[in-house]
Amino acid sequence: MKRPQQRLFLFLLFLIALTQGWAQQTGSLPPSNNKYDSAQAAHSPRKAAIRSALVPGLGQIYNKKYWKLPIVYGALGASGAVFVYNLTNYRDTRFAYRVKYNMRVNRTDSLLFKSIKSNLQPLPEESLRYYRDQFRRDIDYSVLFFLLLWGLNVVDASVDAHLKTFDVGPDLSFQLKAGYSELAQTNGLSLKMRLGK
Repeated sequence: MKRPQQRLFLFLLFLIALTQGWAQQTGSLPPSNNKYDSAQAAHSPRKAAIRSALVPGLGQIYNKKYWKLPIVYGALGASGAVFVYNLTNYRDTRFAYRVKYNMRVNRTDSLLFKSIKSNLQPLPEESLRYYRDQFRRDIDYSVLFFLLLWGLNVVDASVDAHLKTFDVGPDLSFQLKAGYSELAQTNGLSLKMRLGK
């Protein structure tokens, strides 16, 4: 259990160092009358991404999208639970396989046979080896899914922060109107798009 935790810790340290290496010190921004620039300066997508990379859900809190927290933690919790399930079954089947292998090779009755879980005792050695390998593979997949979901959490926080400055005011509209089209010289429906004042 120590080895996967050490790898995860080193991976997180690498991620932090990488994001800090890319971060640029820009100093103060020049004053701007543009609404987009001031909103962008007040709400940084980079900050949201870094926060979400360090602690899942922190970028969503920064973006004030609290309703996404149960989704983030539910997805990460489910993949973490699958990892624990696979790890537990991997250890049990590995132990059972080793005991049965040693019993066959040494041709002795092992005292450890009673330590094998009752559902694994009647299984033959080949089945135990197959299940052990399958659980080992599933451990790798569950770690991969956990990291993928963590990455999606970072992407979601960054995209949300980018869209924070998107104008969704009443000046943007689509309208469906019936009438005469001079271009086609026919009656029908037309779709009118209004993009600001």
